[in-house]
Amino acid sequence: MSPQSVNTRTSARQVRDVVFVDGVRTPFGKAGDKGIYHGTRADDLVVKCIRDLMRRNPSLPPERIDEVAIAATTQTGDQGLTIGRTAALLAGLPQSVPGFAIDRMCAGAMTAVTATAGSIAFGAYDVVIAGGVEHMGNHPMGAGADPNPRFLSERIVDPAALNMGNTAENLHDRFPAITKERADRYAVASQQKLAAAYIAGQIQPDLVPVAARRPGEGWDLHTADEPPRPGTTLESLAELRTPFRAHGRVTAGNSAGLNDGATAAILASADAAAELGLPVKMRLVSYAFAGVEPQVMGIGPVPSTEKALAQAGLGIEDIGLFEINEAFAVQVLSFLDHFGIDQEDPRVNRYGGAIAVGHPLASSGVRLMTQLARQFQEDPSVRYGLTTMCIGLGMGGTVIWENPNHADFGKDA
Repeated sequence: MSPQSVNTRTSARQVRDVVFVDGVRTPFGKAGDKGIYHGTRADDLVVKCIRDLMRRNPSLPPERIDEVAIAATTQTGDQGLTIGRTAALLAGLPQSVPGFAIDRMCAGAMTAVTATAGSIAFGAYDVVIAGGVEHMGNHPMGAGADPNPRFLSERIVDPAALNMGNTAENLHDRFPAITKERADRYAVASQQKLAAAYIAGQIQPDLVPVAARRPGEGWDLHTADEPPRPGTTLESLAELRTPFRAHGRVTAGNSAGLNDGATAAILASADAAAELGLPVKMRLVSYAFAGVEPQVMGIGPVPSTEKALAQAGLGIEDIGLFEINEAFAVQVLSFLDHFGIDQEDPRVNRYGGAIAVGHPLASSGVRLMTQLARQFQEDPSVRYGLTTMCIGLGMGGTVIWENPNHADFGKDA
């Protein structure tokens, strides 16, 4: 083939629209021997999500799935062995369906979505399943890791960068206007919003019931998240210790906990979704990842959002809904302050966030997307929304989505 013919074919290639078809998750559990998933395998959690996606979308022939991308931060044991492929096989998908594993720490599922979405846009895939899992009870964060000693000996990163709680304390130092009282107030609001969303039935439609048996006990069916503390008050949070620094500001109450859970989503080209009669809950507009100083990793969503907005030709004022992962309250507040958004703005985390519901690391990106899709359906007045999160070792990730229920959906796209 001549170089001229290659150039002609390349220039004729069209980038295709990518749509979010559906997303589900397990109820999130508390990590450890008292949690609901103690004794349950991580891969079984994600398998349940894949099976439920197929059940919810019967018009999708299993053989039409082109890829299964599953993320895990700790890729060993029941989260190892190329979990995208093993989960596809365990879920009963045809052996012709390939799969792979991804690790970008907390943004694993988000990266599974963006990586496969890029392939859909390019024309390599029509339909994919992307998601993530983290069983922090089986695999505590950082367990088995062996950081290169040059990180410290050559001062490539501050020692605090290797502990996420310390990085949150560093953010408080950098932004003194974000006080512990503000962080606690934000955390209380997260608990209250999640409780209200449960009462309104906004969380349950996308939860996969999970039957689990704890060692020495009988089976139980789990249909709701375990971590929420709806009775949380400012007074109760004020009494919590600050484990990362004496007289610090970061506590278990204004941070996400250690959790177990899994998520999965179906993405497709717009043409394939129309052909197969699949629903379109969101259209992907743009996405971006960015690096920051590892010792203040929580600021990562700021530059990634600026990059994603620039790619989309949008401003922050165009975003009608924000789904921000709440690894730490200070991290969300630094994002909101940067963009001039009040912490009580009704566009922000309408169903609450990870401080209340939990943050099983690599799975959380798809939780954000599933909740945004549900809010798009409820509020057709919103055209654009974003999902964003900070990422360990100093990164941020942002994905911007368009609401198909908006009157101007697809115009000037």
